[in-house]
Amino acid sequence: MTQKRILIVDSDAASRNFIARKLEELNYEILQASSGKEGLIFAWRDRPDLVIADPVLADLKGEEFAVRLRNDPRTAQLPIVALSSDHNPARIKSCQDAGINDYITKSGQAVPMLKDIINRQFGITAEGMRQGGLMLVFLSAKGGTGVSSICANAAAEIAKLDSKARIAVVDLVFPIGSIAQIVGYEGGDNVVTISNKDPLEVNTNFFKTVLTKMDRWNFDLLAGSPDPELSAQLNAERIWDMLLRLKAAYDYVLVDIGRALSKITLPLIQHADLLALLVSTDVSTISLTNTLLDFLKAKGVDSEHIFAILNRHAGLEGLSKKDAEAILGREINIAFPYLNTDFGFANSQHAPFTIKFPNNTATIIFKDSARQMTMLAKKIRES
Repeated sequence: MTQKRILIVDSDAASRNFIARKLEELNYEILQASSGKEGLIFAWRDRPDLVIADPVLADLKGEEFAVRLRNDPRTAQLPIVALSSDHNPARIKSCQDAGINDYITKSGQAVPMLKDIINRQFGITAEGMRQGGLMLVFLSAKGGTGVSSICANAAAEIAKLDSKARIAVVDLVFPIGSIAQIVGYEGGDNVVTISNKDPLEVNTNFFKTVLTKMDRWNFDLLAGSPDPELSAQLNAERIWDMLLRLKAAYDYVLVDIGRALSKITLPLIQHADLLALLVSTDVSTISLTNTLLDFLKAKGVDSEHIFAILNRHAGLEGLSKKDAEAILGREINIAFPYLNTDFGFANSQHAPFTIKFPNNTATIIFKDSARQMTMLAKKIRES
């Protein structure tokens, strides 16, 4: 993955060097300019991926600096972030009107805010997500619909369909992950501990060699947080970069987010090759799923990217597949029958359902769902 280049323009050398050190720790290439005119030269000559500028410059007003960048085709689309001690709302508005994308006032929270903006700009883009392995995100509008179990079993079936493929499963359910308990993972590393490692260490080769291979399942696991206390230590700013590196290392990356919609998971949802949406047959879940579908549509998620799975895990009661489809206004791609205690038993034995119950009707459905999901994900990526 190409190293991103950031230009810092600030007349205050101490402030400029402080921000540079913080960003160099995240493996960005840093350019520095002490004046507006020097910053323009660097921007046009060196073509950075983002500019951070204090609008209070000795030789140019920040607004003029931004306008000149916007009026040149080389930098017309360049993201510009203002980092300033000027809190005046009128100044903030004038900078935004001049073309500055984000305005941060210098404070104790300035660096975390700046990192969040940079992650938003660099972390997950449509171009970046078209590279590397296919990413399938598993989610639901309500907890208890079997998302983690379906995700783990889907990965195991994909491994059977494509025996040469490298497959990773990522547990992003918080505050406690659940896939480790299903597959029998007992390792120490997890998404929280890895998010706090040196960014230079967590590269593509890191994931190829460090993640634990779950032999019965034929995939590598990046486990979720084992407890709520540890989850509070998650370095969320690293998640998007970790996913991109995982995609570079694996042919398939399956991400379990449960029902967690946040600034971490929304970009993953928006840029996934396929969304596996779990639905159960009770009316409340169907209603919440309708709300979720409306939200996803508003966020630009194409309905063709959604693979709806009906999981009748709670019992024989509840809505039929036909009734659920009528309420949702869309097709349900796959429907699992009521499996009584079999699913829970397979999970307790840390075994894929199809291995534990090879003659169960649901085994055929698991295999068919894996085939359909991979075919649809490949079709979407190619188009």
